[in-house]
Amino acid sequence: MSDATDSPTAPQGAVPSTIPARIDRLPWSPFHTRMVAALGIAWILDGLEITVAGAVAAVLTRSDTLGLTSAEAGLTATVYLVGQVAGALFFGRLADRLGRRRLFLLTFGVYLFGSGLTALTLGQGTGWYAFLCFTRFLAGTGIGGEYSAINSAIQEMVPARHRGRVDLLVNGTYWAGAILGTVAELWLLAAFPDHVAWRLGFLLGPLLGLAVFLIRRQLPESPRWLAMHGRQREAEEAIAHIEREVTRTGRVLDPVDESRAILLKESPEAGYATLLRLLFRRYPGRSVLGSTLLVTQSFLYNAIFFTYTLVLTKYYGVHENRAPLYLVAFAAGNLLGPVVLGPLFDTVGRRRMISGTYLFSGCALAVTAAFFQAGWLTAVSQTVAWCVIFFFASAGASAGYLTVGEIFPLEVRGQAIAVFFALAQCVGACGPYLYGRLIGDGGDRTTLFLGYLLGATVMVAGGLTELFLGVDAEGRPLEEIATPLSAAAPPPHAEPQGWPETTVDPNSRKGPSV
Repeated sequence: MSDATDSPTAPQGAVPSTIPARIDRLPWSPFHTRMVAALGIAWILDGLEITVAGAVAAVLTRSDTLGLTSAEAGLTATVYLVGQVAGALFFGRLADRLGRRRLFLLTFGVYLFGSGLTALTLGQGTGWYAFLCFTRFLAGTGIGGEYSAINSAIQEMVPARHRGRVDLLVNGTYWAGAILGTVAELWLLAAFPDHVAWRLGFLLGPLLGLAVFLIRRQLPESPRWLAMHGRQREAEEAIAHIEREVTRTGRVLDPVDESRAILLKESPEAGYATLLRLLFRRYPGRSVLGSTLLVTQSFLYNAIFFTYTLVLTKYYGVHENRAPLYLVAFAAGNLLGPVVLGPLFDTVGRRRMISGTYLFSGCALAVTAAFFQAGWLTAVSQTVAWCVIFFFASAGASAGYLTVGEIFPLEVRGQAIAVFFALAQCVGACGPYLYGRLIGDGGDRTTLFLGYLLGATVMVAGGLTELFLGVDAEGRPLEEIATPLSAAAPPPHAEPQGWPETTVDPNSRKGPSV
């Protein structure tokens, strides 16, 4: 980074930086693969954790394990989800304040510690149950914090032309964790006594994560975050480290034109108050877009995923022991969606792909609901239909997290992801309860049919919102999509800020000027 005095056109105190341009011009390299593998493990562990907890819930009600009531077993899952929300909000703020690297090490450590402690619940009674709930809450806070730190780090360190497919792939690996958790827990329950199998299930995540933790320690801080927090020397060291990693593979890096530099100035610390002013004053349209995308997909997923086995057992007569096998097929469809469709989000574009996947999945769910109501489906055909629906829905849902990270400034990116994630989780938590009531004893298909139509309508609403309010972010530098708060001047080709376009100082309490 050159000194501000080198640029006669730079505002006083501003420093030109080419670091964003240097990141975006990098070719894909083993460094990027290693980074994505080390950071992306978070979603695999989340999928594994939730699946294992669901698989052992009935086991924990037995007298030879923890002797929980059904309500107590269900409450542990709720506590985990509450922990995710609390962790996202708390650690999301720290990710913007202290940096991505510190937080993705801290949150991962919290998850490993919390999940490991769960396996050490050694007895029954009120005291041990309180200990169990505490450990589930702790593990949830770690995973919730990962959502902010990891999405921010990946989006800031992956070249712009690869950002969409990589972020979708990482978020989609949740379903790889779901498959791993289902298969592993079925094997553990068959191979070990119940009082041992459930403990081993909760140790799977920490054992898998410990090896990855060592790789994470070798990753640098986000050069973008460093540069935009006034730590230019460290930012130069971080980007130089990445460039050396790339050139070791024999790649020759093109020089970066100085005209692509962004002028940076010292910016006040940005907390949730700053974020809220940005959401409601500078980016109201984007706020509607982000909340709609995440809330709609969360409602649908929680409604279908957490009542999946109930539908199979009560409407199609599938034995409880065989129901998890259908879940593996469902998870496989969800995993393949982001993998296969991910590249199209960088080529065809965000707006077309996100709106298309939401609209298709909503319309397909409505058709499937009609088939269900008519009694034309079997357990197998119902599963196939859901696999097709969620092949598309999963890609769109993963793109929701991509969107809320891209469309807000770096200084509040972690907090923005946290706020929309928390909102989505709170609304989505209503889904399982509502659909559980609609299923009832399985004697009336009409109520669940109406519930499916509600889910279809919700997804169509998400697709239409993206169609009209979506941001064409594919292949573009993050700084052009949302001007950083530390920018002394908007970068060339920067996205207009507002709805309608407004200019507002995010640190001012005065209203916007139009």
